Amino acid sequence: MPDIPIIRKKTTIAASRLFRIESLDIEFSNGEQRNFERLARSNPGGGAVLVVPILNEDTVVLIREYSAGVHRYELGLPKGRTEPGESLMEAANRELKEEIGYGANNLYHLTSFSIAPSYLEHMTEIIIATGLYPEKLEGDEPEELEVVPWPLSDINGLLATGECTEARSIAALFMAVEYRKKLGL
Repeated sequence: MPDIPIIRKKTTIAASRLFRIESLDIEFSNGEQRNFERLARSNPGGGAVLVVPILNEDTVVLIREYSAGVHRYELGLPKGRTEPGESLMEAANRELKEEIGYGANNLYHLTSFSIAPSYLEHMTEIIIATGLYPEKLEGDEPEELEVVPWPLSDINGLLATGECTEARSIAALFMAVEYRKKLGL
């Protein structure tokens, strides 16, 4: 495996409230130089969580919320960014309380996902939540989110609805099913 390329220069070429576009002058270990552009994190050092809340043996809790990128309502897993000074597990539990009205006694970091690693700096931490208990926190959503229990044994049925198209949620659901199988659940 070659050495990681060296970033010789990093320039912000555009910025908004949520995003920064960076121009990167890169030098590879063989001396080749190229310019890349990437969508950078708006809060450097900050992260994001996507939570798989398992209510009981065969039920996962989804939310239906408006997704501006595709301009429709989507079914997916609770998610959000990590606030400054907040651990991944604290962020996961907060997002659960804000979005589905449950906290979790047990949180397990399953893996990390990138979405488009050639263009996006963003990473999402996938957390499995069990031992759910009712607790609601006020969130920052513009409207009440619809909470939708779904059978973990019917993820293919969920996909067939056409309402769940986010790759992170889909991958996390299938991984959660496999994780539970390994545990004998």
